Amino acid sequence: MKRALRVVAATALASTLSFTSAAQARDMDMEGARPSAFAMFGDALIVRPVMTAATVGGAAIYVVTLPFSLIGGNAQEAGETLVVDPAATAFVRCLGCTPSQHERNQTDQAIRQANRD
Repeated sequence: MKRALRVVAATALASTLSFTSAAQARDMDMEGARPSAFAMFGDALIVRPVMTAATVGGAAIYVVTLPFSLIGGNAQEAGETLVVDPAATAFVRCLGCTPSQHERNQTDQAIRQANRD
């Protein structure tokens, strides 16, 4: 009985945290706010290491499947999907930012740079 109660409590807690994170990310996208400390912490400890591992794994899969991709004519698309996209998420995106926030930040920086010139 105690074990079942623990499993139910852990599941409820995990689902609550995932809904909260999604709502927080949606609010930041709508408001254009900077990422919170919690978002940066989660990004640094969970997302970046996972995406770094995905980049390495994707590179290995890309090399193994490269002959087939060359025959199929989609080697560039496979490389972008398996290596470039995870690498960009791991190393280029600002800490704690969602992809849309990162794009908005890049656009804002480009506008500021154009106004300086």
